[in-house]
Amino acid sequence: MIMKNSGALDQLFANNREWAEAMIAKDANFFKRLVSQQAPEYLWIGCSDSRVPANEIVDLLPGELFVHRNVANVVVHTDLNCLSVIQFAIDLLKVKHILVVGHYGCSGVHTAMTDKRVGLADNWLRHVKDVHQKHERYLGNVIPTPKRQDRLCELNVIEQVVNVCETTIVQDAWARGQDLTVHGWAYRLETGLVNDLSMSISSTEEMNVRYAKSLSRYDSE
Repeated sequence: MIMKNSGALDQLFANNREWAEAMIAKDANFFKRLVSQQAPEYLWIGCSDSRVPANEIVDLLPGELFVHRNVANVVVHTDLNCLSVIQFAIDLLKVKHILVVGHYGCSGVHTAMTDKRVGLADNWLRHVKDVHQKHERYLGNVIPTPKRQDRLCELNVIEQVVNVCETTIVQDAWARGQDLTVHGWAYRLETGLVNDLSMSISSTEEMNVRYAKSLSRYDSE
């Protein structure tokens, strides 16, 4: 039986061989080292958008970044997939930094902002709509649509950082004195640059102060 579109898959296999050969040409022991250890210092929680390749954005090799991705980089306390990744990263891999990374021009954020129906994913994007409703004061209609969308992207990241910090996993890590900081970033597709949203939190005590400070800048804009 011949698979439809097998040519496209053949190209992927060809790409894989070329990539593996190129890596070996640069470093003959690259894959041997990769097999023997996984010791990333960073967990990346980002959007599934294919234009946002986590390792490439921060120029890290395989094995240097632990990654979890979903539509609109949402962290939900009932999402056992995401929580399991966070727990594995903190308790087993001992990561020192969790990077919650949204991106400007996010289709999920745009869909939530405009109330466009897309199907089953509407239930997932309800979490982003909740962020929109919570921060309506910063997203009024007087603001041009592109700026409102950028702002909702940032606000969504800020709220997801708080959600990460409030997990029992992170709370327990801080309680036992583990070196762990949660950060909020937003990536811009047009420039390839990351924007630090000033949401770097290393303890429970820091969370409310950082949260209020991050939101305060929207009051002056």
